[in-house]
Amino acid sequence: MGLRRGYRYCEISIDSRSLRFETETGYFRKRSAGFTANFHILMNQKLVRLFSLSLLSVLLVSQASAQTATRAESTAPNTFTADWASLHHYAVPDWYRDAKFGIFLHWGVFSVPETSCWYAREMYMQGGAGDGDRVYRYNIEHYGHPSQFGFKDLVPLWKAEKWDPDALAVFFKQIGARYVVPVAVHHDNFDNFASTYQPWNSVNMGPHRDIIGDWKKAIEKQGLRFGVSSHNDRAWQWLNPSHGRDNSGPLKGVPYDGNLTKADGKGKWWEGYDPQDLYCPLHGGDPMLPDSNYMQLGERPDTAFKIKWFKRTRELVEKYKPDLLWFDGPMPLQNNYGPKGGGQEDYGLEIASLFYNQNQADHGGRLEAVLNIKSWGPGTVPDESAVVLDIEKGLVDRIRANPWQTDTTILPDWVYTPGPPSLTDEVIIHNLCDIVSKNGNLLLNVALRADGTLPDDQRKILRHVGDWLSINGEAIYGTRPWKVYGEGPTQIQPGDFKENTHPFTAADVRFTTKGETLYAIFMGWPSDSTLRIQSIQAARSIELIGYDGAIRWEYTPQGLVVHLPEHPVGCFAYVLRIK
Repeated sequence: MGLRRGYRYCEISIDSRSLRFETETGYFRKRSAGFTANFHILMNQKLVRLFSLSLLSVLLVSQASAQTATRAESTAPNTFTADWASLHHYAVPDWYRDAKFGIFLHWGVFSVPETSCWYAREMYMQGGAGDGDRVYRYNIEHYGHPSQFGFKDLVPLWKAEKWDPDALAVFFKQIGARYVVPVAVHHDNFDNFASTYQPWNSVNMGPHRDIIGDWKKAIEKQGLRFGVSSHNDRAWQWLNPSHGRDNSGPLKGVPYDGNLTKADGKGKWWEGYDPQDLYCPLHGGDPMLPDSNYMQLGERPDTAFKIKWFKRTRELVEKYKPDLLWFDGPMPLQNNYGPKGGGQEDYGLEIASLFYNQNQADHGGRLEAVLNIKSWGPGTVPDESAVVLDIEKGLVDRIRANPWQTDTTILPDWVYTPGPPSLTDEVIIHNLCDIVSKNGNLLLNVALRADGTLPDDQRKILRHVGDWLSINGEAIYGTRPWKVYGEGPTQIQPGDFKENTHPFTAADVRFTTKGETLYAIFMGWPSDSTLRIQSIQAARSIELIGYDGAIRWEYTPQGLVVHLPEHPVGCFAYVLRIK
């Protein structure tokens, strides 16, 4: 279309970097912050000159406003998008860095047999490695063959009839926990909440209660931070053995109950429910292949599974508004997820950005969210500052720049099993001190019985931890690492599943700081009641927490020498408050 006679072509372009006013004969540019826009207009020559002058005046006035807006934007909440570059702007909230100690709760349908938290997988693994064959045989002896009694049939046996979330939340607060993280859905794919997208859930069946909803009310009533864990992103591979059959024996070749359909439920307790919604549909890959590399076997999860996972997790975040979301692996269902890699979906990153944005909105613009994920090797967590890295049953050998967490459990398994604990109260306290000195948090798992009660042996250990924290907690809560984490002979093997299970020695010291105070935590009482610390060269005052008397100390070429009372004051670990 031609221009009208006497008129000139004009273009105005505004973006966050500059404003440009251009005509056929020249242009005007003004650097400015603002929005992005483009205008194409027609005006005669006189109007061009007039508009140029007017525009200059407007820009000079608006520049100050733009600069003010820019400063305001620097403190405004981020809007996160589903990519690592955006998540890089995340900052770990102070509540989490100050909390240091949380409680993990593995409890669900898998608690019924009191055998293994991997029961839903291992019960189908005739001759399987590890606990597979043991659990398979246990199921046959106590319930029946997996073709006749599958994992789904444990659901009505989980009644939670003695569960009192309010009393448990009070207890967790008393023993010094600052946040509590119950399992919302484990690898078994059963939702412990009022799920819109998974009919196999704790409201529709089993205890007929919104387990996560009731946990949230009880936990937040005590002023504790509430979190949830989600483990079902790997259910596609993890539950594949339910589609198998015995390779030997009298029922060789008889399909397990993972092959049942909704139609097969007519007249049974699960009538109207489709087992494929619980076990995931049958897909490529031999369901009876060895357990050791199940995540590398068979087909990648299909789109329907991934979309359903996303909807369930989104609902968990939006409905229950946790401050902590814990995933049992790297970011779920990324491009490189599964055995074959590839693909364009980033379902986990979508959840991460949604979680951060939702949490920020719920807290009036403050980001209070913590997202725990794990590293499965180089490249699986591209940016550790965008999340909080979780190390399963393991410690680190240095101060980490980014806050981190270890999750571990009092008992040998994550669910309640009869027998002695794998961690004593003393070891838990020593490991906690080591973790905190290196910029970490401890998330300690507690295993309820299927009826919802907490066994006395775990209660006793937790009470001892709480008693210690009630005296020495100032050296733990709200602290930050010192220039060195500590000193002493005990060497930590870093990494997952390399957990320390023995007490440290009296020569092992760990340091934390708070303001101008340095805390030196020594893990045992020296036999000669004399503590030697090489890392400290000067002090104005030294006090022994829990002791009212004066403490003598002196400097030597080997460092600080502190003369302690003859007999221990307290137990497990002891703290010097140093100014």
